[in-house]
Amino acid sequence: MPRIRPSTPRPAAALAGALCLAAVACGGPAQGPDTSPGAGGARAGYPVTLENCGRTTTYREPPSRVVVMNGASVAEVSSLLALGLGDRVAANAQSYGMSEVKGRARAIAKLPARGIDQGGATDIPRETMLGLRPDAVLSTTSYGFRAENGFATRDDLASAGANSYISPAGCDDDPSRMRIADSYRLLTDLGRIFHVDDRARRLIAASRQKIDAVAAKVKDRKRPRVMVLFSNMSMGTNDFSAIAANGIWNDILAKAGGTNAFSTATRNTFADLSKEKVAAEPVDALVVVSYQDRDPEGYARKLLRQFPQWPAAKAGRYIVLSDSIYLGPSNDIAVDRIARMLHPDAFRAAR
Repeated sequence: MPRIRPSTPRPAAALAGALCLAAVACGGPAQGPDTSPGAGGARAGYPVTLENCGRTTTYREPPSRVVVMNGASVAEVSSLLALGLGDRVAANAQSYGMSEVKGRARAIAKLPARGIDQGGATDIPRETMLGLRPDAVLSTTSYGFRAENGFATRDDLASAGANSYISPAGCDDDPSRMRIADSYRLLTDLGRIFHVDDRARRLIAASRQKIDAVAAKVKDRKRPRVMVLFSNMSMGTNDFSAIAANGIWNDILAKAGGTNAFSTATRNTFADLSKEKVAAEPVDALVVVSYQDRDPEGYARKLLRQFPQWPAAKAGRYIVLSDSIYLGPSNDIAVDRIARMLHPDAFRAAR
């Protein structure tokens, strides 16, 4: 989800130290990579070769100085934490400021930033990146590796001895086609890179089981029309330019028994609409996504007051989410919470 910015400046969080969230996010102790030497002194499980966005990358050992690009995402850093790899992060530029996973926002805030000044580039500039001496750099889309944006390219990083990785469906800088399966692919790839394949498989299996159980409860019910938008965010010229139209949220809504009210407004990831066009839609429920917003609940209530004709406003039907509705390891939480908002009786009957 590249290049989205809050409409008003937010103070940057102070980032220092390193923290592994495995015990909180995964329900068990961290599983580190197997680094015991094998035949010829090679590390067990290596080399690992990965095809990623048109490049073949080879990892001869688990990365130990990982830099995570911003990309207005928390997918990569959250996945690293869920896999018990927080101690491998040398510098992190990702934060939503909140999370549906207990302890995750605090863990992200404690990861090292190494004095990164992203400046007008909205991400880590080339010289700053090279000065961090990474052995692996993660980016949500190809945007984070483009020279014209002021960033180190994948060739620059390779010359400096660092591998680079672009998350699934981000090769063409277009998140509009992202699905839940891409979150699983991200976990799978990181599992291979760091030789924690078993933990990745367990996370994916648990997520699928939870999502399938929720989807089964709501599969035969009427699908409400849901508006998904980022709070206090401006990305265009109209009053409402941060409406999530296409992307992983649509997959999540479908599993939760809903449909995106604005999916046909554009083929792009986000719709940029006037107040009049928004008012004309019969929105049944509202999902507000918080990206570094101090009061997303207040934004949601204000929006419902602004459009009292919506069924969502009459019923007071809204929910605030952050990282679980975007690419990352926690899509099952978004599916569950949205389904319970849209179809509460389906869950009451199951008790």
